Amino acid sequence: MHNTALPDLAHTRPRAMHWLATAAATAAVVALAGLLQPTAATASQTARGNAPQAPAQARPAPDPATAAYPLKCHAGKPVVVHKATGDLDGDSNPETVAAVRCDSGIGTPPTGIYVLTGPGRVVATLLDPADQQNTTRLTITGRTVTATLLGYSSEAVARCCPDTKQRTTWQWRNGKFLRSATTDAQSV
Repeated sequence: MHNTALPDLAHTRPRAMHWLATAAATAAVVALAGLLQPTAATASQTARGNAPQAPAQARPAPDPATAAYPLKCHAGKPVVVHKATGDLDGDSNPETVAAVRCDSGIGTPPTGIYVLTGPGRVVATLLDPADQQNTTRLTITGRTVTATLLGYSSEAVARCCPDTKQRTTWQWRNGKFLRSATTDAQSV
């Protein structure tokens, strides 16, 4: 039975255009919800009333010019001849590795290679100047320090003119630096 007092609702029957409009509106709501995500949750808890702490920023790499090196320079002062920076121990703070020798005015004194952390603090000696070697190259790749070392095949070789060349690496493992040298040490 049809009541003629009520208007004809034939125009409320769904048509294809109505379905398309509904689908577009639903897609827009879903896309907007995807863009408005809350920040990622963390597993840390803070005391009530305390704001969460921002993560610690990595400190800058130590400046090798400010370090006190364990060198005994008689006439001159220590001179940094090569330097490299990188995070050697994985703590997100960079270390500096410096190749340092005494400023003698003449000749080429032996080089020491030192690891610095914090403000000018020497924490490791990779190459002792007593080893009577010099370095021509110093790099850091990942947790590995690489240096090209020049040395002497015997005591008879003049200290001005190194006659051996060796590529050496030091890698941070288990809390210490492990040294390895390539077997292709060669005469210069």
